[in-house]
This record gives sequence, structure tokens and C-alpha cells, in this order.
Amino acid sequence: MPVDLDAANYALSGLRPFPVAVTTIEGGVANGLMSLSAGAASIVPEAPRATISLTKYNKTHDMVLSSGVFVMHLLAAAPEEALEESLEILMGLGGSSGRDGDKLTAFRTKPGVTGAPILLGAHSYVEARVVRSLDMDESTLFVGDVVAAERFSQDERLRVGEAWKRLPKEWIEQYDANHAPQLASARRYRGLPEDGPAH
Repeated sequence: MPVDLDAANYALSGLRPFPVAVTTIEGGVANGLMSLSAGAASIVPEAPRATISLTKYNKTHDMVLSSGVFVMHLLAAAPEEALEESLEILMGLGGSSGRDGDKLTAFRTKPGVTGAPILLGAHSYVEARVVRSLDMDESTLFVGDVVAAERFSQDERLRVGEAWKRLPKEWIEQYDANHAPQLASARRYRGLPEDGPAH
């Protein structure tokens, strides 16, 4: 029986409500991206762990694989000025590749305990050192021990649906265009046709 892909994607996308800004540093060079595949990786309150899944297409993937450090940031939904800064972070880190140039100088940052940049305009963050990784063909799942954390805001965290409603239409179109080669790369790693299923 074939999989109902609409139902599967609906169920799985509901597990990723928050856009997450991921930053890292490797060889003195910092980079970052936006991810929807991140979360908690331990139930032990005194020894938290974080998990991120990054596609091999992204420069940040290779940098985390090499350096073993990452910072996972949540973004703020309020007040309005914080939301505007959140959308700037989302567009800046999610709108282009780190291979095309520096993505972080436009933002207020400070170095974390690992040296990775902390986004001061974020809602909150956890900084982690990788303790395990799992190759998943098109991506790598990284699990890290949390070595630092901070909460900058008491307001709500930004959800992806709300963010998407506020992003400029032109940016979304450019994002979709930029996402196409990443999706083709992921399909290639999985042994699937690069242009997707035949309709």
C-alpha cells in the first residue's frame, strides 16, 4: 500500500513548530543557517542535550561535523521590534548560502564558551558540543551536550507559521528557488530522482 504523503508530511511538519537559527565556528570562520529539524535530546534535567539535523548540502553541516560545536537559537515573536529582528535573522540566515559570503556580520553577536557566535537578537539559545552523530544519507543528525544557555526574552517564541505570514513574498520566492538545488541534492543522496516523483 502506498504511503499517503500528504498525511505523512502534515503529521511530521506539526512536530517542527519553531524556526531555529543554528550557528557554528570552524577554523576561525563563523556561519549559520535556519533549520526546522532541532530539538531536545535528553530527559535528564541536570544534563540537557540538544539535537539538530543538517543537510549535507549546507556549509554549516560541514563546519559542525569538523568543529563539533553549535548554537541553537529560538526567535522572539514579540514585542514588534523583537519580531522584526527575528524576521531579519530568519531572512539573513535562511536566504543564502554561507559559501556566497559572510551571513553573520549583519547581526549583533557575542562569542559563546565554544567560540561559536551567539545571536543577541534571539529569544533564547543553547550552546552544545557534539557527542554523537548519525549519518542519515542526505543529512547528519548531531546530538550535543549543552554547555551554555541563556534566555533573553520572557515573551513568546516565534512559530514558523506566523513567521511565514510576515515574510515578504519576494523573499519567499527567492527562498523557494534557493531551496531547489538543496532538495535535489537530498534526493540524490537518497538514490531518488533529483526532480522528484513523476506526476
